[in-house]
Amino acid sequence: MNQTTLHDTHVALEAKMVDFAGWRMPVQYDSLLDEVRTVRSKVGLFDLCHMGRLSIKGADAVPMLDRLTTNYCAKIPVGAIRYGLFCREDGGAIDDLLVYREEDGIYLVVNASNCAEDLAWIRSHTDGFDVEVTDHTSEQAMLALQGQDSQSVLQKLTKDCDLSSLKYYRFTFGTVCGLPNVRISRTGYTGEDGFEIYFPDAEAPRVWNELLAAGEEFGIRPIGLGARDTLRLEAGMSLYGHEIDTDHNPVEANLHFGISFAEEKGDWIGRSALEAIKAQPKQAIMGMTTDGKRVPRQGYRLFVGEEEVGYVVSGSVSPTLDTNIASVYVRVGFDADGTEVEMDIRGKRQSCRLQNLPFYSRTRK
Repeated sequence: MNQTTLHDTHVALEAKMVDFAGWRMPVQYDSLLDEVRTVRSKVGLFDLCHMGRLSIKGADAVPMLDRLTTNYCAKIPVGAIRYGLFCREDGGAIDDLLVYREEDGIYLVVNASNCAEDLAWIRSHTDGFDVEVTDHTSEQAMLALQGQDSQSVLQKLTKDCDLSSLKYYRFTFGTVCGLPNVRISRTGYTGEDGFEIYFPDAEAPRVWNELLAAGEEFGIRPIGLGARDTLRLEAGMSLYGHEIDTDHNPVEANLHFGISFAEEKGDWIGRSALEAIKAQPKQAIMGMTTDGKRVPRQGYRLFVGEEEVGYVVSGSVSPTLDTNIASVYVRVGFDADGTEVEMDIRGKRQSCRLQNLPFYSRTRK
């Protein structure tokens, strides 16, 4: 079982540790619902060192990635970040990822569970391309600050960079906690404003502690995977293994913003299949709420009368909405906002209502 450099730090904070995607990670430090509320109202600190970090350098880095990814890498401005996916020929998602466009290539952040597969997938398609593929996962730490006070906390420890000028889904480099050339991005997986920082792995415990100290006046708390999952679900963001996987495609998952069918992009793996699905989708992703006592869980089936119309892919208690929420797939024709369905829980039915995603969207300043 892999451990991040912060493993002992999490244990010292009395975090509940679980096995996640081959890593020993903190699922929560205290009340999961309180951790969600902290990120929504203040600021939270996340250990993301388990995520994969890869770079593709060389003259053909961009054209090669345009062959593999659903987004249009050649159109990404230098210094910008875009969401995209690797797909199979049949359109099934191998992984979703963030693409950082650099002067001399591409930097990728991929899911921990799929890092080895992604790396092998990329390297299996390098023939004929002038590229160099490097895995930075073990040598770089990755931490995230999320919440309305994240900029204030990180700026206290950052030099050579005015974070207020860094736009959403952009990245830059600066000195953080005395470390030069730290990659700083502004994306996030919670629906809140937030930043990610990338720096030498050995420095992770020191930087973690300095961030907690700098954020004390803002009510910062360390946040585990449990709250992170609820936060992303409230914000309507997909999680690999739930909303998307090799059996679920990004078109029906409503990830159109990460897919380019532009003619000038040329052919890419999965394009033909996804174009056909776009023309005639069979199911659609929706949000679902229920006031019933049972929390929706992955795999629960949905009915309208005696007709099975869909299934749950993610579910949680939402402290932000004060109700139970889920993301679900339903057959096209039953995907209207406000549709009443019943969720089957071991033979018992619970009333639910479908709605468009996301459940929560912050007011941007």
